[in-house]
Amino acid sequence: MERIVACITVLLFSVIFTVSAMAAEGGNPKKGKYLWKKNCKVCHVAGEEGGVLSPSTKTQKSWDRFFTKNKHKKKPEAWGKFSEKDLKDIQQYMYDHAMDSDQPETCG
Repeated sequence: MERIVACITVLLFSVIFTVSAMAAEGGNPKKGKYLWKKNCKVCHVAGEEGGVLSPSTKTQKSWDRFFTKNKHKKKPEAWGKFSEKDLKDIQQYMYDHAMDSDQPETCG
């Protein structure tokens, strides 16, 4: 009986942690970083139109909301040149290095 309870407990924790880690799953963060630096960062620095923005300026939840609901609504045409896969890669990079991630981006 104790063995069954232990197995159920491990399974339950596995499900909980897997679901929380899957929010931005599916993108390639290395490609996302490349795309971000090449295409996005030019506008998202001090003194430029987009203002300062980096992965660590938002939480993981905020990045997910940005990519699923906001969709760059201040300038939606900025996303027109990206495929869905490219956007997923950028989202994965931003999510993986958000301010509340295990590895927040400290320089870009």
